[in-house]
Amino acid sequence: MNWNSTKKTLIIAELSANHGHNIENALETVRAAKECGADAIKIQTYTADTITLNCDNKYFQIKQGTIWDGTTLYKLYQEAYTPWEWHAAIQAEAEKQGLMFFSTPFDFTAVDFLETLNVPLYKIASFEITDIPLIEYTASKGKPMIISTGIASISDIDEAINACKRMGNHDITLLKCTSSYPAPVEEANLLTIPNLAQTFGVKVGLSDHTMGHAVALAAVALGAEVIEKHFIIDRSIGGPDASFSMTPDEFKTMVENIRIVEAAMGKISYELTEKIQNSRKFSRSLFVCENIKKGELITSENIKSVRPGDGLPPKHYSKAIGMRAKQDIPAGTPLSWNLLD
Repeated sequence: MNWNSTKKTLIIAELSANHGHNIENALETVRAAKECGADAIKIQTYTADTITLNCDNKYFQIKQGTIWDGTTLYKLYQEAYTPWEWHAAIQAEAEKQGLMFFSTPFDFTAVDFLETLNVPLYKIASFEITDIPLIEYTASKGKPMIISTGIASISDIDEAINACKRMGNHDITLLKCTSSYPAPVEEANLLTIPNLAQTFGVKVGLSDHTMGHAVALAAVALGAEVIEKHFIIDRSIGGPDASFSMTPDEFKTMVENIRIVEAAMGKISYELTEKIQNSRKFSRSLFVCENIKKGELITSENIKSVRPGDGLPPKHYSKAIGMRAKQDIPAGTPLSWNLLD
């Protein structure tokens, strides 16, 4: 599936840690994502050892005011990771369902592993945007690159894009992202989305951690070509991401509404279609509202601006006042110049 060949928003269901260490949950998530209208299922490729150190000193304690405070990075990623031996089965189920399957690699070994699966594109997570060697190595594989910008300064974004381009990779999509879990809507700053497109000349989208789907809909209206949301079949599965992940009913509603927004966006048009022309019949125009005798003056008492639109346009009201009737004009007649002298 080549999402670049379609004009619709690519909607990604992020599996993340929402499997409860049960592969059947993971496979059921894939099937549910398809039923809910997703275009792609994304996972994350790391182990606790490839993403951090097994260390509990102050540097590795989580205490930044997140939902994960009180544990260590190593313990968090032990709980959250998706076993690499599951990847092929998840990919097979995704492809069976007609979904795109891809992943976020967090080190070189993950890229090498994902290359054996021939994934069609790569996602760089927000917290890896400063890892230029990782971005270069991933981009060197020649696959489209999606990069989240949750913690990035404008110079970080510029460096990441240049890293891709140095590798000859120009197929880049930047995702506006707020790296809070869940993210407050007032921190979404969606106006950044069109600015990213204008500033860097790339495709744009949203990796959304807010609750609900209102922010995603607004992003599509602002030009987002990609929407990514964490997805879980049942929050009772638990796990680090369960609280801010969408359930199937929520995800399906979001997809349906995104498709409505896409249809509504249409194109810039001032064309008066036949349907619009027919509707103009109900616009206002000048009508005779009292019987007028031949030679009688046209006054504000005997003509009026009303619906429908069969008479003279209301802009001619002042010009018509003071003219005389060429003939008897019964009330209810649309005013026209050939009736006036």
